[in-house]
Amino acid sequence: MEKNTDLSASIEALLFVHGESLEIKKIAQILNESESSIKTALENLNEILKDRGLTLIFSGNRVQLATKPEFAPFLENFIKNEFEENLTPAALETLSLVAYLGPISRPRIDYIRGVNSAYTIRNLMMRGLIEKVLDAKAGNSFLYQASFDLLKYLGISRSEDLPEFEKYKSLISETAAN
Repeated sequence: MEKNTDLSASIEALLFVHGESLEIKKIAQILNESESSIKTALENLNEILKDRGLTLIFSGNRVQLATKPEFAPFLENFIKNEFEENLTPAALETLSLVAYLGPISRPRIDYIRGVNSAYTIRNLMMRGLIEKVLDAKAGNSFLYQASFDLLKYLGISRSEDLPEFEKYKSLISETAAN
């Protein structure tokens, strides 16, 4: 397999897992490649995605993997139906992680769950159960925490008031560390 194809696949995987836009410079650092080779691989990936359900969105020096606009009608119906249903086990699991470990990054949630949580997090945010806050340490990345609406719904004033908060927080932290 050609190196540029491997690099395109690596970029696709990275953008998929990250779920938000990334600077081309950051992609180059992560993959230990030059920015020019990343740009070439992005052009290659964009060509590969031409007949697929995904596309690349470029904004200045940032790029993001997204669904194509022509799929919006049935995706909107799918998402609308999701809001009318009860929370799925995946959503409850993610909500628990955010409530007990928040503020927490999406990569850490993904790591603990073992799957990409971008859709589930978006669903929880749209329902107003979690909120995104700027990570003070990393500057341009975000963390997720329980929203005021969730706390109000649960009848508590802070996450630490959740049942057996310390016990579950330490259990989850130990599991994530292993």
